[in-house]
Amino acid sequence: MPSEKKEVVTYLTSQYKISERKACKAVQLPRSSYHYKPNDKQDDVYIDYLAALVQKHMSIGFWQSYHRTRKAGLVVNHKKLYRIYTAMKLNIRKRTKKRLPARVKQHLFQPTQINEVWSIDFMSDSLWNGRRIRLLNVIDDYNREVLLIETDTSLPTLRVIRCLTEIGTHRGFPKMIRVDNGPEFISVKLDIWCKENGIQLIFIQPGEPTQNAYIERLNGTFRRDVLNAYLFKTIQEVKDISEAWVDDYNYHRPHQSLNNKTPMEYKLNK
Repeated sequence: MPSEKKEVVTYLTSQYKISERKACKAVQLPRSSYHYKPNDKQDDVYIDYLAALVQKHMSIGFWQSYHRTRKAGLVVNHKKLYRIYTAMKLNIRKRTKKRLPARVKQHLFQPTQINEVWSIDFMSDSLWNGRRIRLLNVIDDYNREVLLIETDTSLPTLRVIRCLTEIGTHRGFPKMIRVDNGPEFISVKLDIWCKENGIQLIFIQPGEPTQNAYIERLNGTFRRDVLNAYLFKTIQEVKDISEAWVDDYNYHRPHQSLNNKTPMEYKLNK
């Protein structure tokens, strides 16, 4: 309605040459309202800042957003910011996928001594009755020595840490451990354990298994020789056959990449 009255006042003053005061009085519009010009809200700067803030901090709430906005030097009333916040539907929480930290692309590091780099990875299979099993494989990248193949129905992060601790107790801990982005490996518990033991945790990029080529080669060989070759009734059968296979792999199987030496021969000769 005020906008329509403004148009009428403008029409009267231009067409009938009457004063602005009389025209406003005729349509019952205060002169102050006639001259009022709404300020540019300049919401874009707040919209951009809130969008970037929520993108970085997915679980942030309004008051955290407000105080961060003020600390960033953007002076804004909390009512105005809340209007923008709700208009962007940021008050309606959405279930989002977990995001991985950016992984830096890197060439496959080739160690020059034992315990410089270990690679670990999971495999999965099933028993004859359909029960799913998981296998944790650990190798020393230097001489391709298999340090462990652990098998069970479930291998959570604490179990992974326990296995690595057992290996390190009699062998010593590595300088680096190379892993993919599985949930057990991105766990805070594993990160803390590695820092406590002076180990650098190296993550490959998602979808780039060649960055973990040593363990991928082992996985392929183990699946072909064991998992695809046998039907297992119990987990103990998997463990027994895996143990025998690891002994043969480390002590009797020549590796072309090791000048046709076994992993143990290569370690002793170096």
